[in-house]
Amino acid sequence: MASTADLKLGKKLNEGKTKQIFELLDEPGNVLVQSKDQITAGNAVRKDQMDGKAAIANKTTSCVFKLLQDAGIKTAFVRQHSETAFVASHCEMIPIEWVCRRIATGSFLKRNPGVKEGYRFSPLKLEMFFKDDANNDPQWSEEQLLAAGFELAGVSIGRCEVDIMSKSTVAIFEILEKAWATQNCTLVDMKIEFGVNVSTKEVVLADVIDNDSWRLWPSGDRSQQKDKQVYRDLKEVTPEAMQMVKRNFEWVSERVKLLLEPQTSGRVVVLMGSTSDMAHCERIRKACSSYGIPCHLRVTSAHKGPDETLRIKAEYEGDGVPTIFVAVAGRSNGLGPVMSGNTAYPVINCPPVTSDWGAQDIWSSLRMPSGLGCSTVLSPDAAAQHAAQILGLTDHLIWAKLRASMLNTWISLKQADRKLQQCSL
Repeated sequence: MASTADLKLGKKLNEGKTKQIFELLDEPGNVLVQSKDQITAGNAVRKDQMDGKAAIANKTTSCVFKLLQDAGIKTAFVRQHSETAFVASHCEMIPIEWVCRRIATGSFLKRNPGVKEGYRFSPLKLEMFFKDDANNDPQWSEEQLLAAGFELAGVSIGRCEVDIMSKSTVAIFEILEKAWATQNCTLVDMKIEFGVNVSTKEVVLADVIDNDSWRLWPSGDRSQQKDKQVYRDLKEVTPEAMQMVKRNFEWVSERVKLLLEPQTSGRVVVLMGSTSDMAHCERIRKACSSYGIPCHLRVTSAHKGPDETLRIKAEYEGDGVPTIFVAVAGRSNGLGPVMSGNTAYPVINCPPVTSDWGAQDIWSSLRMPSGLGCSTVLSPDAAAQHAAQILGLTDHLIWAKLRASMLNTWISLKQADRKLQQCSL
């Protein structure tokens, strides 16, 4: 992996408790985020060196941001550069820590006496804190954030930006929660920060997400916690205690790599009644690829060759790979019902509707005999999405893409509405 010497560093733009930010002279608009071998707690009231922490934190952050970017979340992360540094888009940081909680613990209990530790928030509990070390990062309301009138990189932080950060925080937590569940780990809570990309003027997830950023309880058991809380809880900092803390951080950095791997390997098999439906089927395959789902196209007719249709079905049932069949047949759709009556796997009808007899033909996909459970979706993109929702129940990476897509659709609508209102004014 490359070293910092491979880059032409400009001036130091910022330095925090655990990292430094440098200008990159050869990459306008990008910066280098260099981690430090330092661990802190209580706004650096407790501060210690931990040999190797920079590399551990950088590996954790790089994996987490890659997972989120692959899902479709907009972040400042560009690439991991070295063991201890990554390249990011230059952002002007919004001085707010967004905290998302699934389980009540830590400071929440002190601020909310009477709530028992372990109380589960459904929906998630969202809080924000103004970054002000001198005043111990006071909790803020949305109203305070709006009243502050922050302007960063030429962007005023108003209602639209606040809503985008709020919705994004919840989506990011849910994606990481789902990912950590594959390792039998409970994501208890998490803090993140946003910045305004100085080049694109977009509000994006920025800073870092590492083992300082969350609470992780393996098997949902607080006594097995692997995050920085172990360091916070130390009564005395000794070399032996610091080795224990480091082992926990290493455990997390090794497990976080596994979050990038799918838990199951599903697929979609599109059965078309005729090659005249190829364009319709190609749209399904293209949409499946956007979710990372392999998609096979086959030609078979349940009317003209039912034996071959059932042979193809058996071919895909026989290798144990979770499969969703999509039946694409115009006119009288026998393909979907025949498949549904002969397989326990999900079947989705996606008939190509024509302008002449389409309104009548669709009934062959909607009116099923008893005992058949195939659904009918007319849009090829929606058929792929429906398949992704089924496979996403057991594949956190597909689920993450669906969740990010929901978020991005919401953001685009929010921004479109704001633009329309500005034009009206």
